[in-house]
Amino acid sequence: MHENQNSTPADVTMRVPRPMPPAPADVTLRMPHPFPPAYAAPRQIRPRLLWIFLSWALFVVLVVAGVGGFAGGLFSTLGDAAPATIFSGGQSVNVALDPADKPAIYAAVDQPTDVRCQLGDGADPRVRLTRPAVSQTVTLNGTTWELLFEAGVPEAGTYQLACEGDGVRFGVGKQLTGAVGMLVGGAVALLALPTVGFLAALIVTIVVLARRSAARRRLA
Repeated sequence: MHENQNSTPADVTMRVPRPMPPAPADVTLRMPHPFPPAYAAPRQIRPRLLWIFLSWALFVVLVVAGVGGFAGGLFSTLGDAAPATIFSGGQSVNVALDPADKPAIYAAVDQPTDVRCQLGDGADPRVRLTRPAVSQTVTLNGTTWELLFEAGVPEAGTYQLACEGDGVRFGVGKQLTGAVGMLVGGAVALLALPTVGFLAALIVTIVVLARRSAARRRLA
């Protein structure tokens, strides 16, 4: 007889697989954008080129001033020497003469003719007319005046002058040598002003360019 024998169940250990953790979702970390670097404006090179432009503009102004000064002195000299008192041949006039002005007698003629003049009444030998050492002519307003006599007077005053000449106009003015100071002043202005302006502009140009070159080297 068979006997039912129940076998004692053996200990059974089961390994249940651990649940897999859910796959991590895609995570995108947004890092803050870095701040852009501060904008730095480029440093200007000093000194500015404007100084060179201004210096040469000054040179041009001085050239114009020099030419204007010379032209003004020239026209002033001619205008000062030209006869201020004009009369016709055969007339007698009273004129104010000053030895400091170097007075002179001029004549305007269209053709060669004989002329004769007398200054004063002949009582004072210091009042006299002398022939000029060199020929001088003054052209003003279309009229050419030729120097006839240099008037010598001892002091400033009014003197009587009589001249004769057919178809001749006479005039009392000044010798060009008496008004040469204005002409010399104009010539000095013509030479000095542009020279000073050119040297100043040249120096400014050299200094500005040298300093700008040094400034570039420091910034490099």
